[in-house]
Amino acid sequence: ERFIWKEMFARPVAFVAARSLRVPAFNSFSRAFSEFRYLKSHEWIKVDGSVGTVGISDHAQEALGDVVFVELPEVGSSFEAGEAFSSVESVKAASSVYLPVEGTVTEVNEALNDNTELVNESAQGEGWIAKIDISNPAQLEELLDQAAYEKFCEEETD
Repeated sequence: ERFIWKEMFARPVAFVAARSLRVPAFNSFSRAFSEFRYLKSHEWIKVDGSVGTVGISDHAQEALGDVVFVELPEVGSSFEAGEAFSSVESVKAASSVYLPVEGTVTEVNEALNDNTELVNESAQGEGWIAKIDISNPAQLEELLDQAAYEKFCEEETD
């Protein structure tokens, strides 16, 4: 009886869970890139359709310390994958921020002009730096997923 119950409800639950995440049910490509992807230089991208939201990782903001300035890119600027598109200054250091994939900046987080603490408080949320129109989606597959990035960070600190 338990097997039949699982069989009856497993699919509707999966469908409802996928809908609540705004991911088409059973579409593995969309699901794979609805999560954060990372560069080894500690930038992240989160993809929604052809738009990527980009920022620095929580690990990076911890290493930098209190962020005091974020240089935002210009809307309309295009960058290659791995090219510096922004910089972040903290009480400890200044650091370039690299674009994970090729794209054109469509929006910047203007809130960072007056509230740089957002990077420290929510690096992978409200502290995002820019949104881009992704030019080459195939480059996403070259980035680290969450598990690989966490492993990289652990190895880097050893």
